[in-house]
Amino acid sequence: ELQPGTVGAVALDSEGRLAAATSTGGLLNKPPGRLGDTPIIGAGTWADERVAVSCAGQGEYFMRVNAASDVSARIRYTRSDLANATACVLEDISLLGGQGGLIAIDRLGRVSMPFNTISMKRGFATYRGEFEVKVF
Repeated sequence: ELQPGTVGAVALDSEGRLAAATSTGGLLNKPPGRLGDTPIIGAGTWADERVAVSCAGQGEYFMRVNAASDVSARIRYTRSDLANATACVLEDISLLGGQGGLIAIDRLGRVSMPFNTISMKRGFATYRGEFEVKVF
């Protein structure tokens, strides 16, 4: 059975270009006029020459920390690696009381998929035939 939810994707092509996309399932019983992080570039989705990021979770918290673009900023300004940058951004969200996760890929093809919820479906595939899907 299909369940509604956010779907995110990040990609690195053979020429080193990065891209990100996010589609939200929305928030059940949301207040009228609520706008989540998904359509806000920098909060729920981001791609530049360093990293591509797609976020899912309680959007208000992702917007407050500008989560997706903050991953890139941490890589740029602190020379952090992808795993550390994504973990720090998710920690900021957690400290505010938010839940969710993200998927990110950097220009070297490293993938990070941290989350602070009970479970989060996620996966990746490479041109070399590597393929991994995780539910928890």
